[in-house]
Amino acid sequence: CETCSKEAAKYRCPRCMKYSCSLLCVKKHKLALSCNGIRDKTAFVSVNEFTDLHLLSDYRFLEDVGRTADAAARHCTVHSPATKRLLYCLRNKARGCNIELKTLPVGFTKRRENSTTFNSMENKFYWHLKLVFPHCHAEYTLKGVPDDKTLADILKPYIDPVESDPVVCQRLKIYTASPQSDVQILMKIENRNRNSVRYNELDASRSLLDNLKGKVIIEYPTLFVVLKTLKNDMVVLGQ
Repeated sequence: CETCSKEAAKYRCPRCMKYSCSLLCVKKHKLALSCNGIRDKTAFVSVNEFTDLHLLSDYRFLEDVGRTADAAARHCTVHSPATKRLLYCLRNKARGCNIELKTLPVGFTKRRENSTTFNSMENKFYWHLKLVFPHCHAEYTLKGVPDDKTLADILKPYIDPVESDPVVCQRLKIYTASPQSDVQILMKIENRNRNSVRYNELDASRSLLDNLKGKVIIEYPTLFVVLKTLKNDMVVLGQ
């Protein structure tokens, strides 16, 4: 067992391929690695390892995609004037802030998750935001984040040694133990070739709105929090 290292392994996780001996260890490994236990149907398989089972799996996956796309196209909210008007207003307000906001069709996960709103009285965005901590394999989703809040204040409940939640602090101890000067906030640049992925470095002392200006956002921002001292494969634009 790769969790307790005591008992003989009986189960293997379809997602991360970790061996476990019991239900308790399965739950522990899911919590520690943020693993959902669901096999990744789109994971890369080399030609040498490709079998008839992989071919059948791919065929069923494409059938599922076809059914989902068809169901989304028939969904009543797709053709709802109110929905179209709301999305148009959201994109228009973002354009006024020099942000190119793109929305996806109904049926896509990010479209379903997105809870971003614009308050006309306050003239302010309340963003749906995702924080990714690659070094700890952790992700957190925030809702209703005001656009005038600085990135440093947004990250305080997660990586600040004093103000962060004890459970979160323990999970992100690599970050909380590192000096704040080592923390780097990145956001993926959209509309680039897949073999040329680049990231913009954001300024933690500036507001969320200031950091998003001049950038393309698909549904909602996803921020990657990394440490300069630890190796990662994220290439910042200009490097």
